Amino acid sequence: MKKILVFLADGFEEIEALTPVDMCRRAGMDVKMVSIKDSLDIMSSHSIPVKADILLDDADIDAADMLVLPGGGLGTENLKKCDKLLEILKEADKKEMYLSAICAAPSILGELGLLNGRRACCFPGKEDSLKGAEYVPGAKVVKDGRFITARGMGASVDFGAAIITQLLGSEKTEEILRQIQYHI
Repeated sequence: MKKILVFLADGFEEIEALTPVDMCRRAGMDVKMVSIKDSLDIMSSHSIPVKADILLDDADIDAADMLVLPGGGLGTENLKKCDKLLEILKEADKKEMYLSAICAAPSILGELGLLNGRRACCFPGKEDSLKGAEYVPGAKVVKDGRFITARGMGASVDFGAAIITQLLGSEKTEEILRQIQYHI
């Protein structure tokens, strides 16, 4: 069973996190929402409380197939302040794990230098933070090797679909998109 860890910080964009979580769980993956705080209780960018599944200290990073960073301006800034998460991302890159980020969160990967030589997209206005990457203007989702980046909330279903395709293949993706009545 494929395992995904989705990292949550206060101020995360709920649709960007919960849509891929929902879609990947429908696809049969083991998805854990990971709080980077000392509490499972996370407040989204629109004041919707969400309870994470596990704390960062309890996350089995080595067992994960993919690490996912949802966006949201404040959420992204809070993720950037978590030194332990930044170290995890750098180590995951060295181990050639799949890394995905949406909206403002690709800036984290860019600022860590992980997108060097890669194509990527992000929320408009955050392009300068994609250090060393080729920004793809107008793209909803960009997959380049082990990396998936997405533009923002409106691309959340496409982002979830790209994650499923990466880990389970396009047949499973099409099945899930039919289930949720997303026209492909």
